This record gives sequence, structure tokens and C-alpha cells, in this order.
Amino acid sequence: MVFMRKIIAVVGMPASGKTEAVKIFKRNGFYNVYFGDPVFDRLKKEGLKINESNEREIREKMRSEGGMAVMAKESIPKIEEELKKGNVVIESMYSWEEYKLIKEKYGSKFKVLAIRASPATRYKRLRNRNKRPLKEKEAISRDYSQLENLNTGGPIAMADFVIVNESSLKSFKIKVKKLIENL
Repeated sequence: MVFMRKIIAVVGMPASGKTEAVKIFKRNGFYNVYFGDPVFDRLKKEGLKINESNEREIREKMRSEGGMAVMAKESIPKIEEELKKGNVVIESMYSWEEYKLIKEKYGSKFKVLAIRASPATRYKRLRNRNKRPLKEKEAISRDYSQLENLNTGGPIAMADFVIVNESSLKSFKIKVKKLIENL
């Protein structure tokens, strides 16, 4: 029997629990590929400071030049490198185009985990965040922007697995660990 390494992307709307899920995957031996790294690489190459404004400018410039799948395209060498060592968890896959590119390249090796939390739960989390807290109106605007401009709904809709994250952090961690065990 040949062991097939897995690639799993964790997707969901802001404050659904994606970051927490990725941490659990990493603690369970998955190698992390962050689709935001190409932006940071470009900032460094261009000698720009890392801040929200520069990140947004470079991210938009990269998507304008390379299309909506550019972060996935530029992350494939890192995915390949990490796959040599073990299973991979993809962080910050947002667009439908990124999903399609990775699915076409990796086929059945690639799976998607969608983390689902209601808007009310997510907006409460965003309001109470220590870093970058958002008022509800800002959170709604961010949701609409991600759905309309980043095509975020596609990867969520095509998820192979869904975890609902409406209760405690402890309960959520148990659900993610159980999924990892069943992979």
C-alpha cells in the first residue's frame, strides 16, 4: 500500500476559526504553506515596509498582474517542498481561482476544510479581538468584499469537510483533532 501525502486548505469567513484550525494542524505534524508569503516576499524585494497599506497595495498589484490565482501559483514551489517532508496545510486560500488551480494540480491529494460560524458569532469575535478589532458595520463590509472581490464563496462551497465553530474553543479543538485523526 502506497501512502499518499495530503494537502488540506482551511477556508472560511473572517473570525470563523481558520487560524486556530491551522495551528492544530501544525501541532499535529502538518507543514504550513501560507498564501500570504508571496506578498511579503515582494515587499522585501521592493524594499517596502511591512504594514497594512503596503500589503494591500502589493496584494492588489500582484492580483492585477497575475490574476486571482497568483498566490497559489507562487506558492506551488513551497507546497512541493513541504510535500517531500509530509502532509501540508494551506493557510489563507481565498479565491475560487486559487482553489481550481490547486485542485487541478493535486487532484485527490487536495482537500478543503471549511470552518463555519454564523455572522453574529463572527462579528462578536471580531469586535472583541485584541488585534484589529472591527465594528459590526466594518465586519459586514469585509465579508461582502471577500465574497464579491475575492470569490471566497467557491472554496467554502466546495469543501470536503465542514466544522461548525459556534461553541467553545475546547469543543472546536476536539472537532479539528478528530478530523485530523480520520484523515
